[in-house]
Amino acid sequence: MRKHKLFALVLLSFGLLSFIVTPVSAAGKGNLLSPDRILTIAHRGASGYVPEHTILSYETAQKMKADYIELDLQMTKDGKLIVMHDEKLDRTTNGHGWVKDHTLAEIQKLDAGSWFNKAYPEKAKPQYAGLRVPTLDDVLKRFGRHANYYIETKAPETYPGMEEKLIASLKKYKLAGKHAKPGQVIIQSFSKDSLLKIKKLDPKLPAVQLLEAEQLTSMTDADLTDIKTYAVGIGPDYKALNAQNVRNIRSHGLLLHPYTVNSEADMRRLLNWGVTGVFTNYADIFQKVKKEYK
Repeated sequence: MRKHKLFALVLLSFGLLSFIVTPVSAAGKGNLLSPDRILTIAHRGASGYVPEHTILSYETAQKMKADYIELDLQMTKDGKLIVMHDEKLDRTTNGHGWVKDHTLAEIQKLDAGSWFNKAYPEKAKPQYAGLRVPTLDDVLKRFGRHANYYIETKAPETYPGMEEKLIASLKKYKLAGKHAKPGQVIIQSFSKDSLLKIKKLDPKLPAVQLLEAEQLTSMTDADLTDIKTYAVGIGPDYKALNAQNVRNIRSHGLLLHPYTVNSEADMRRLLNWGVTGVFTNYADIFQKVKKEYK
């Protein structure tokens, strides 16, 4: 029996717990959004090994059997959705300035891989040089219905119309609407307004509210109850979690997918507390930890 289950039963015998989360093994069955599943979410793809948010990063994550690949969205000057974490080009390409000030054609000429070789020489590979910034459609076309997508609307206040364009692309590839598989796409954002807009455009798309550490620290039961009205879960900074607030979050019926969990020790601790998945740069490591977790 798992240690956390034994601990929970002891607490129950003293009437100290009214709700207990019982995670299952990595081979958990059922719906992707079932609380009985522990999800491996490939943060920016297999970004611990490959330049983030590139097709190769997502292909690598797929080979690692990640449950979801994570996409961060920005929008170009000419209104095209691209997959990139930062609002500026400088960190992950040889370009400079804001994404919103450049056209797609300009961004597609940039090198989105050489930075990784310089930053992580021990992981450098020649084929990383010259990797390109993909559009949302590039990723959806490449993987289609053979992948699950965890998509973040980044800085939606900077990009009017981002949500409508996202829904249009998802429908184009039958990832939203009547042909969509439940849970194949999850939309996440730090912006409640953006998530509410998504829910209005497509009520069937599950949403997850992202939270900074300080937001989680000040979270009340009323806040969690409110989040439950429009989201299936929350995605907080894992550093703000502890055994008590994990139990409280889960007692509100919310899924819990903290970011960004990269060490085995943190993975094991969070699983023992009862999280239902993690964002990680090392999907292969979390898959291994899940298999060992009993």
